[in-house]
Amino acid sequence: MQGVEGAVVVNKKGEARALRGHPWIFRSDVERAKDLPAGAVVRVVGLSGKPLGFAFWSSRSEIRLRLFDRGTELSPTFLEERLAAAIAFREQVAAGAEAYRLVHGEGDRLPSLVVDRYGDFVVVQTLSQGSERLKDRIVSVLVEQLKPAGILERNDPRVRALEGLETKVGLLHGSVPERVPVREGDVTFEADLWRGQKTGLFLDQRENHLMAKGYARGRVLDAFTYNGGFGLQVARQAESVVSVDLSAEALATVKANAERNGLANVTTRDANVFDALRAWDDAGERFDTVILDPPAFAKSKDAADKARRGYKEINLRALKILKPGGHLVTCSCSYHVHEAELEEVLAAAAVDANATVTVVEKRRQARDHPVVLGVPETYYLKCFVLRKLA
Repeated sequence: MQGVEGAVVVNKKGEARALRGHPWIFRSDVERAKDLPAGAVVRVVGLSGKPLGFAFWSSRSEIRLRLFDRGTELSPTFLEERLAAAIAFREQVAAGAEAYRLVHGEGDRLPSLVVDRYGDFVVVQTLSQGSERLKDRIVSVLVEQLKPAGILERNDPRVRALEGLETKVGLLHGSVPERVPVREGDVTFEADLWRGQKTGLFLDQRENHLMAKGYARGRVLDAFTYNGGFGLQVARQAESVVSVDLSAEALATVKANAERNGLANVTTRDANVFDALRAWDDAGERFDTVILDPPAFAKSKDAADKARRGYKEINLRALKILKPGGHLVTCSCSYHVHEAELEEVLAAAAVDANATVTVVEKRRQARDHPVVLGVPETYYLKCFVLRKLA
């Protein structure tokens, strides 16, 4: 792979940010950068000449530098070393799992790189000019270290446009079938690696899916079900599961997965969750367990207020239809609504629902999606387990 291709000088603000441990330095904080190719590996220094480490350079993004090493010398095999370390870590925290995140960007000191494993198959996303430029080498190392049957690139996230990169989905190595069966706990799902959301499954919820089995009982509502990640996991503990989603395609997948696993107590409902919750409340319907796993309501800071109102509404309705003694598993993947804010929203929802509610657990994304201290952007998924006392 190419070595260090130049140096970038950053101002005092950029230097302070780097010294606090945050890997992103923005365009406004770059003082000097000359004749650098897009995606170059560069040395980063402060105005005083203080070395700050090494980074991927972007010629287009507002995030001009993505720091991945704080040292003064860069190992020529840093990529091989980082990938090997990421794989070894997953052998600890995802032992026995068939589908999990292998590389989680900044959480593995490989910013903008995502690698997910689905059994014998691997899905790669290179989301900046830097990781895109290293893509061939990344694939070569993954083939050498994992020996997968196939590697697919799912480079269709819109964030690539901010880097001036095209969106594309295609084969990088071997072959990858249309659908891949993977086991999560005691449930087998079919993952659509070519077209499914994210890279096929919501791997960041894997540990929370399994956790929910310990709380779910009786009549269960699984709202925003997607492919049934929560609902199918808890079905063997439940009398019945109602899986709700606005996507007919998602509900067809839930039905197929339920059939595949012999789960006859799972039914589906094609509906807007907000409307369905309100209708159940108006009709006096009650559930023993409610699970809410909505998509991100706030994809930008400007949308945070509206998102908080949305989270309050669904949680208020959920608490009203939850029986006393029952559990609410409620999630948010909106980075712009932080954990403390979400807890305030849940408290306000409980007040309006005239319910006494305790916090049983606070959880986050699965451990194969590491959260970096001092980098709040890496902590995006919040999961609360609540118990309604009355």
